[in-house]
Amino acid sequence: QVQLVESGGGLGQPGGSLRLSCAASGRFMEINAMGWYRQVPGRQRELVAKITEVGSTNYVVSGKGRFTISRDNARNSVDLQMNSLKPEDTAVYICNADYVATTLPRVRSSWGRGIQVTVSS
Repeated sequence: QVQLVESGGGLGQPGGSLRLSCAASGRFMEINAMGWYRQVPGRQRELVAKITEVGSTNYVVSGKGRFTISRDNARNSVDLQMNSLKPEDTAVYICNADYVATTLPRVRSSWGRGIQVTVSS
């Protein structure tokens, strides 16, 4: 089982920057894709950015050019750098990891608890 712990976030100003970090721990054979989702009350959870184990990335349309996802495979961690913040970026951001477990079922997905990001002046 993989445990994900998020850090960073908090209050950011419009036009400012925030950085989110997520570290994975536990027993697993390998971690495949890692990513960040966000959740706003009353709305569907949305993929913000995702990165594969070889570094391929994809982003939510509204985040392209503003967000950068990166990962450190040696540390099993993933970061999300958010620049040019907008009030509509306000949400709970949740880390996700797809991994290969040591027991069946092999292919699993784990979620963090989420971290609040609020963009306001």
